[in-house]
Amino acid sequence: MFESLQDGLSSALRTLSGKARLSESNMRDGLRLVQQSLLEADVSFPVVKQFMDRVSQQAVGEQVLKSLRPDQQVVGIVYNELVNLMGPVDHSLHLKPDLTVLMMCGLQGSGKTTTCGKLARLLLERGRKPMLVAADLQRPAAMHQLQVIGEQLGVPVYLEEGSTDPVAVCQNGVKQAKAQGAQVVILDTAGRLHIDEELMDQLQRIDRRVTPDQVYLVVDGMTGQDAVNSAKAFNEALELDGCIMTKLDGDARGGAALSVKAVTGVPLKFMGTGEHLDALEEFHPDRMASRILGMGDVLTLVEQAQQKFDQDEMQKQEERLRRGEFTLEDFRKQISQIGKLGPLNKIMGLIPGMGGLTKMMGDVDAEGDMKRLVGIIDAMTPAERRNPSKMIDQSRRRRIAVGAGVEPAEVNQLVKQFDGMADMMKRMAGMGIRERMREVQQLQKGGFLDPGSTLARQKKGTGKRLSARERTDLKKQREKEMRKRKRDEKRGRDNTNPGPNGNPGSGGDRRG
Repeated sequence: MFESLQDGLSSALRTLSGKARLSESNMRDGLRLVQQSLLEADVSFPVVKQFMDRVSQQAVGEQVLKSLRPDQQVVGIVYNELVNLMGPVDHSLHLKPDLTVLMMCGLQGSGKTTTCGKLARLLLERGRKPMLVAADLQRPAAMHQLQVIGEQLGVPVYLEEGSTDPVAVCQNGVKQAKAQGAQVVILDTAGRLHIDEELMDQLQRIDRRVTPDQVYLVVDGMTGQDAVNSAKAFNEALELDGCIMTKLDGDARGGAALSVKAVTGVPLKFMGTGEHLDALEEFHPDRMASRILGMGDVLTLVEQAQQKFDQDEMQKQEERLRRGEFTLEDFRKQISQIGKLGPLNKIMGLIPGMGGLTKMMGDVDAEGDMKRLVGIIDAMTPAERRNPSKMIDQSRRRRIAVGAGVEPAEVNQLVKQFDGMADMMKRMAGMGIRERMREVQQLQKGGFLDPGSTLARQKKGTGKRLSARERTDLKKQREKEMRKRKRDEKRGRDNTNPGPNGNPGSGGDRRG
């Protein structure tokens, strides 16, 4: 989401931080790059012009240029102006005590019908009883699609097969909702491939006859300025109460999200971040500005974790960590919990300072690697998961590799990294969310999170510096232990290989 805009702004602001001294001239050069990044992200030109006028007026002021860290002040100015550009946003659906009617409209292909289902799921989570009304009579599959969504959610769907009057369908749907005791009615109205008089006339008739409490426009975030233009046209015809932008999980450049409020005056209230029915988030201008500037979004990450994690299981794991206990079984449960938050690159983008890691990983299949790790752990016995470094020898490693469908070297790598992983998890036990984020950032700075790196056990001080003689003795002791380990491994291999006579380790005739 907003990757191109984030890259452009980051590189523009980086040019300012690299200057030994900022003057009005090089400040304006840096701001010109900011402007270019916004235009390339398909932000409306008039919006960019007004935005840059406000930023420039503050950034080239004497107070900023003569401050100790002018580049950081510029970041702060850009952040505040991004928040002002996209906000403020009222997330309330203004639900009434008895029955609230929400009218959804939009062009075909914007994801309107799926968004109706997402909104119904959100209402269920908030303890409301919704009903869906299939009033999109233009697209035959729309009614069936809404019916399937209703069955998945356990939400009633009102539809009239063969009807040609969408106004009557909406009116009858509202009556049915009252009779069944529903608290919120969501009207899925018709769309078109483009805006025309027939579409607008139909929507205006529904608006006059049914008098919905809130009217929301669903717009496709990947259509760029076309989304802003359609929002403007719909708002002039219907007086919208808010927009819901879909497909922001794709390669949308993000310009529409930044422009829609400034151009139409209509706030962007929700955003669709995936195809599943739980992929609908409230749109927070401050959090989005933080993401765009690469500063992460811890609040959204915490909220999602609270909603999707098994809190009882998390409490048990926290208590085990406090006691200094952490096994591969615990690690497997944590992988399962993290998977509930969505794709790994999305999660990384929400952690401050970690957004660049996903770009550095390139084509690395992080999701596939996580599944392979789970497969390796599942192929172990309970005893092996509890103490992998001591129990898993060469023969066990081969058996686990066959069971997981991987190479023995991958099993060996996981076992080697486990001590470092356990050490890190135990250190993080009892930390607050900010301290844990700081710990993760330290790991990134140390290179532990780079692709292909090895997470080593953190070294602990002995309390004194070793003398030269002590270091030499310690090195000899390690070499001696290494030779002994190699002899033991060789002896073990010889005992498992039968000689010519069929006796283990006979190795044939010995000649002197």
